[in-house]
Amino acid sequence: MPDREFFDPEAETLPRERLLARQEARILELVPYVFERSAFYRELWSAHGVHPREVRSLEDFRRRIPTITKDMVRAYRDRTGDPFGGLLCTDVSELTSVSSSSGTTGRPTFFAEQWDQCPPLPAAMLRDLWGLGLRPGDRVLSQPGTIRNLLDYVFHALGTTVVCVESGPGQMAGVVEAARRYRPAFLQLTYAQVVELTRLADRLDLREAFSSLKAAAFAGAPMSRRMREMVRQDWGIELFEYTSAADTGMAWECDRHDGFHLWEDTVFAECLDPQGLDEVPEGELGELVATDLDNPTAPLIRYRSDDLVRLGRKPCDCGRTHGRMWLRGRCGDETLVGGVPVMLRDIGLAVEDQPECAGGVFQMVRPQRELSALTVRVGYETAGAGAPPPDLAERLRTAIHARTGVTPVLELRTEHELLAGSSGVGKLTRVVRS
Repeated sequence: MPDREFFDPEAETLPRERLLARQEARILELVPYVFERSAFYRELWSAHGVHPREVRSLEDFRRRIPTITKDMVRAYRDRTGDPFGGLLCTDVSELTSVSSSSGTTGRPTFFAEQWDQCPPLPAAMLRDLWGLGLRPGDRVLSQPGTIRNLLDYVFHALGTTVVCVESGPGQMAGVVEAARRYRPAFLQLTYAQVVELTRLADRLDLREAFSSLKAAAFAGAPMSRRMREMVRQDWGIELFEYTSAADTGMAWECDRHDGFHLWEDTVFAECLDPQGLDEVPEGELGELVATDLDNPTAPLIRYRSDDLVRLGRKPCDCGRTHGRMWLRGRCGDETLVGGVPVMLRDIGLAVEDQPECAGGVFQMVRPQRELSALTVRVGYETAGAGAPPPDLAERLRTAIHARTGVTPVLELRTEHELLAGSSGVGKLTRVVRS
């Protein structure tokens, strides 16, 4: 088994026609199931004149079942007092756990779960972690945290040994020492931790300390181009990014680093016009809309993620046949400044091009989508007395204007100040209201 290329070879290389057949069969089971059990879907579908008997194919599902948003579920929760937003399809007494999202948008989403040996979302990671090279007997540095449940379950299921280490703000030197002592094969990194490690790199040999790693995972705020190169080239860490599959699970890079793999036997993914219901052509930019196929407890059905992605369904060079997505940003990332559209990604590229801001730590102050002036908070790496170089503000204004066509109002902060004030756990909140 350790020499096997895939954790679940049959499922991971399933031909597309069989994947589609599985998806259709599961959806035709799911629609009457949730109509009978979920108050939210029964109310919504009835208001749209939809009954399960009218859904007899994937095409019927796409045409008849309305899409939903996080705000719709929250509105139902606020109106009825139901903490699960009307999605729950089982009795509360049957739940094993309730986990939450990271709350990057300011309001965490809670997920009801039923499981035996391993929570559903971590269980789906077994294929990905195996693909990264983890094998029974490896050591894993595990950091305390319970976003979408405790990940130690999946490490145990793989037969790895979990080494717990504190990794909060200011504690990454201890993580480096633990890596040197216990020689792990894997660890998880967050944006704030990588920024802290860059400050330790001058006095600690990070390449030597992390030389035992087969892989490290990263998720959260997008990592700057320079930071990614530093982690891979200077520190010698093979970095694998992952992201949310519209709250139905996670999507990981494989060793080809060409898109995030969607496990299509667990999620039915669509790519729709962000302003409507039309499916965009394959490979073009659209909003990821997802349906839970492996969650009988509180499934999300035709859930609009607000993620702008390109979807592709050609087999990956790694041999897996499931679809992949390439993340572009969020539907709400575009801001109109005096009528000029500005994207967060373009601001980030301008910021990270400055040596003092290579970590790409910044925030846009946006009380509403349309603004008369663009205010950007930028974090810089402190040195000496801690003051920014006198010409940094002008360089940033010039660079941001070159990429966006807008000259910003700048607020310079230290990286530590911006990261410490972020509301997202392990993430940097990119858009703040004030």
